[in-house]
Amino acid sequence: MNFQFQHKEYTWLLIGAAMLVLLFLAILQWKKKTVKKIGDERLVNVLTSSYSPQKFGLKFILLLLAFLAGIVAVMNPRKPGEDTGASRKGIDVAIALDVSKSMLAADMAPNRLERAKQFIAKLMDEMPNDRIALVLFAGKAYLQMPLTIDHGAAKMFVASASPEAVPQQGTVISDALTMSVNAFDAADKKFKTIIIITDGEDHDDGALSTARELSGQGVMINTIGIGSPEGSTLPDIVAGENKKDAAGNTIISKLNESILQQLAAETNGVYVRLQGSDEAVTTIKSQLSQIDKKAFSDTSQLNYKTFFAWFAGLLFLLLVAEFFITERRKEKTAGRVAV
Repeated sequence: MNFQFQHKEYTWLLIGAAMLVLLFLAILQWKKKTVKKIGDERLVNVLTSSYSPQKFGLKFILLLLAFLAGIVAVMNPRKPGEDTGASRKGIDVAIALDVSKSMLAADMAPNRLERAKQFIAKLMDEMPNDRIALVLFAGKAYLQMPLTIDHGAAKMFVASASPEAVPQQGTVISDALTMSVNAFDAADKKFKTIIIITDGEDHDDGALSTARELSGQGVMINTIGIGSPEGSTLPDIVAGENKKDAAGNTIISKLNESILQQLAAETNGVYVRLQGSDEAVTTIKSQLSQIDKKAFSDTSQLNYKTFFAWFAGLLFLLLVAEFFITERRKEKTAGRVAV
């Protein structure tokens, strides 16, 4: 890897440098117009005999260079240290977690969502060399975390997942699958799989057709069913009672195993009903071992050598130099001009 900027998003600050140049040119134009308004050229020469246009220009150049040095410092130029690149061999896994309100059902203690989180944490412990992306979905899917080898950060995102993370409620599995596959490198035709964890109460008919498309792209879908076929009531925290439908009937949320089994079968994946986390992790780990592994660079472990301090120091020196430069001519020079 070569020299690079850590924060490329600050390149827009270069617009400020361009504005400084325009402001400087505008000031020069204003000075010329002001001189013409005075009219008497000899009087103007006498009044401005101690003024140095060259020093005025030099002060501006120093300010402009200081501004550019500040931009470079903020962008943090860096390069990897020698022999710091860690090469890992693994697969890319997108975990799609259902955070709809039906996941708060307590047919799995303490509730479906918490049991799903426990499963994900244990699964990641068994996947140290694999990159993981996290997708949260309900009525709409969101990429919560892009592919990363930083499993510590991934666990933090998983722990904070809740129905409030997705404002649009429902369960749209097809959207979760599409968002999950978008987390992968489109150039890779293998080495990637989706693990979708849900109670299967799909409110959309497009999940199977989406799975067929992904199967053609070499994506394996493994499904984790969470809940019970008998179902459970859903708590209404605000009302302090179980949720009811528009007719006043108590809502029962049931595990829909059929759709999850079909999704897995379409892509040569496996369906697991989550009962014990250890057994489910073992099954999924065995399934993932069938996927070829690729080598990729683990940039999170790179020890970068940064150069922002050099440019911050240059910024300071330029500002000091500009401060001590005046716009006055040297006295002897001013005397010759005034004669």
